[in-house]
Amino acid sequence: MQLLDKDLSGLTPGQTFDVVVVGAGGAGLAAALFAAIEGARVLVVEKTEFVGGTTALSAATTWVPGTRQGAAVNPQDSLSEAARYLDNAIGDNAPRALREAFLAHGRAAVEQLEANSEVRYRAYAKHPDYISDLGGSTLCGRALEPLPFDGRRLGPLLKQLRPPIPEFTVLGGMMVDRNDINHLLGMTRSWASLKHSIKILARHGLDRLSHPRGTRLVMGNALIARLLYSLAQHKQVSLALNTSVCAIGPDQLGVRELTLEQNGQRLNVKVRGGVVLASGGFNRHPEWRQKLLPGADEAWCPAAPGHTGQAQSLVQGLGARHGRNGLSPAFWAPVSLRRRADGSQAVFPHFVMDRAKPGMVTVNQAGERFVNESTSYHLFGLAMQKAHQQSPAIPAYLVCDAKALRQYGLGMVRPGGKGLAPFLADGYLVQGQTLAELAAQLKVPADALQRTVEQINRYAETGVDPDFHRGETAYQQNIGDATAGGRNPNLGPLSEAPFYAIRLYPGDIGASTGLVTDAQARLLDEHDQPLPGLYAVGNDMNSIMGGVYTAPGITIGPGLVFAHLAAQHACARARSGG
Repeated sequence: MQLLDKDLSGLTPGQTFDVVVVGAGGAGLAAALFAAIEGARVLVVEKTEFVGGTTALSAATTWVPGTRQGAAVNPQDSLSEAARYLDNAIGDNAPRALREAFLAHGRAAVEQLEANSEVRYRAYAKHPDYISDLGGSTLCGRALEPLPFDGRRLGPLLKQLRPPIPEFTVLGGMMVDRNDINHLLGMTRSWASLKHSIKILARHGLDRLSHPRGTRLVMGNALIARLLYSLAQHKQVSLALNTSVCAIGPDQLGVRELTLEQNGQRLNVKVRGGVVLASGGFNRHPEWRQKLLPGADEAWCPAAPGHTGQAQSLVQGLGARHGRNGLSPAFWAPVSLRRRADGSQAVFPHFVMDRAKPGMVTVNQAGERFVNESTSYHLFGLAMQKAHQQSPAIPAYLVCDAKALRQYGLGMVRPGGKGLAPFLADGYLVQGQTLAELAAQLKVPADALQRTVEQINRYAETGVDPDFHRGETAYQQNIGDATAGGRNPNLGPLSEAPFYAIRLYPGDIGASTGLVTDAQARLLDEHDQPLPGLYAVGNDMNSIMGGVYTAPGITIGPGLVFAHLAAQHACARARSGG
């Protein structure tokens, strides 16, 4: 692989490629790798200095029903059951033909990667679909996770990998996945956990002697590293970083011309097979953000910085169009904010570690509950916005007692209850020796907060939440704490002083609204006719889920599968001459 990160001198004016991929996130790198496996000459164009996009910052769960890995943990599952679940969850919010194509080609996409690259997946024994009370849902087998990867194998390419969110690491950059977290929390209670913890801690210590960051890569960093390492084995691939596509020409007898720009230098190249848009979506495009996500501050968005919609603007000028919004134009999660020592802002998504656990409750600015705290992060974010229309709920407050803080942590505050002073000093964490004192600091009515806590404490005794039905589904119970000893794994009393709170905001974690495509990821015009040689995958493609967050990994999974389909079609087009 040829790396072009400082200038474009490695390319010649008018150089022809079979496939050009715009964006080097998970979907983009997958599209490039699928094309490279087919023997195509591939150029990947990434406008930032790093590869990985938001995938590198995520857990990289990849939802693909019907795989070999899934069958190993859930042999009873079937594609027909997955289709039934998606039909029940999505309905008319997105075309059925797209999810049929996704299901039909998912296994082949995963198998092609595993057979021809270093990409490796596993399925956990329990990883439920998010709307687990719907027919066709399952508790496991559809969500795949990448295996850890030794970043030292990347050599000098390691510095091109987008670093993880610092607040998701420990000890100055050590990445941990949920297995590691469980072992680290249990290292004083289990020899197996102690052994595992010593092993990864020792590895990280050695890494820091010779590397600026940890090299044991997990989750999103592992998937991106595996894709990047695999691409690096193909000599016919070029990767241009810090580079934008500033023009895409019309189709001329099966060939399009693209204008690239890097550090003020411009260069034209040609593409015979196709241009695959994988630039991450519209979320940081100022006009589209204002139109599609009114009231959602960009500062609340934890996604990668390259999602400016620039590439989408170019193809809209060629006839492409955005899809309808479905349930929501974006996917959401509650986030908390904190200013880092270097002046940058940390945006921490609250996925599963705290809000659904016993001893936690979320209230609006009137001190009242408005949401099922154990629902999916997407529905939580939507609930915040809906509730805010009636009574201020942005920010909302995630409240816990001292026991819950020690047990689970609170956002960027680690479990254990130690080292609270910096968080209290900068106001990220608010503390009160009594609920009334906490309420005064939050400026919420003390009597309302007191009533809310008394109410949730009664529900913890019975195990039943008649107001919001917290902890009633398999998904919700899975992100609770069954070891806490309560009647409901998601409910526990707030009784041990002091009491704590952090502020929550609805953060858009990815685009749902994107460019309209057919089942081969080809861009469609206003008459639903394909635009020759133009494709969209990942969050540039209008979501096949229609704004419904059906399961973990429903952006990365379809991104992978439609990258496979786009690459196949573009490569065939290149071979046939258009």
